[in-house]
Amino acid sequence: MLDCAIIGGGPAGLTAGLYATRGGLKNVVMYEQGMPGGQITGSSEIENYPGVTGEISGMDLMMPWPEQCMRFGLKHEMVAVTNVSRTEEGTFRITREDGKVDEALSVIVCTGSTPKRAGFKGEDLLFGRGVSTCATCDGFFYKGQEVAVIGGGDTALEEALYLSKICSKVYLVHRRDRFRAAPSTIERINNTANIEQVLDAVPDEVYGDAMGVTGLRVAFRDGSTRDLEIPGVFVFVGHNVNNAVLKQEDGSWLCDVNDWGQVIVDLSMRTSTPGVFAAGDLRIEAPKQVVCAAGDGATAALQVITYVDEKQNA
Repeated sequence: MLDCAIIGGGPAGLTAGLYATRGGLKNVVMYEQGMPGGQITGSSEIENYPGVTGEISGMDLMMPWPEQCMRFGLKHEMVAVTNVSRTEEGTFRITREDGKVDEALSVIVCTGSTPKRAGFKGEDLLFGRGVSTCATCDGFFYKGQEVAVIGGGDTALEEALYLSKICSKVYLVHRRDRFRAAPSTIERINNTANIEQVLDAVPDEVYGDAMGVTGLRVAFRDGSTRDLEIPGVFVFVGHNVNNAVLKQEDGSWLCDVNDWGQVIVDLSMRTSTPGVFAAGDLRIEAPKQVVCAAGDGATAALQVITYVDEKQNA
């Protein structure tokens, strides 16, 4: 019987493992199919993680985290988890991809989310070299330069406003003739002088050289095209929440989720199911920043320590 099963090995899962084991739990397993680290390992440069100065890649940032966690007894199972379900006794069944089933007193789910790609030519090839899905992470690299934002929802518009404070100009490319965001956000877009709205248009191709992106071609509904000479393209067309492990055989969820599949938690990362906690990008209103995910993981682990202690001494 595990004290705690941690599903996912990104910043939230690793921090949860560190705090859970250092806090006294003896049998904690983190399930991560590949090497721990999460999405941030794909970022070429990190400047906004507290205490880290100078140029550092996402991979270099995350490299010491697993070693630190393992020092206190965290175990890493390099296998995917396909399902988490609750037993009649109130414990949790961890079904693994290799067919084995483990049992745990508590679960912290840190499976994150995956930014959707828009699907235009060159997007995957130049991802991380001028194509980004995080303005907070990468916007500063384009200070005083022109960039494009792809999307028409609240996130895309809010990120365009954020970039407008850093960049000399922001092209906001949207496939429709109107945005799908809150009226107040649209009003702010309309009143921001250095945001140019490129409507009824879709990205056709992003192109570049060995150094990265040099331009974006957009195609309009009338068949015409336009080339934007820019070094940065930010794509905000939604996220896919990695919540499959919470889906039960009867189609229900292990715990409550919202309409977008994000796990509903309170400020302590507790879900609607006692013993199940969620941390990082999987949860509602996640800021999608490494430091925030790490904070979530620590918060969840501290709650788990109390929960397990109460279960074992009941």
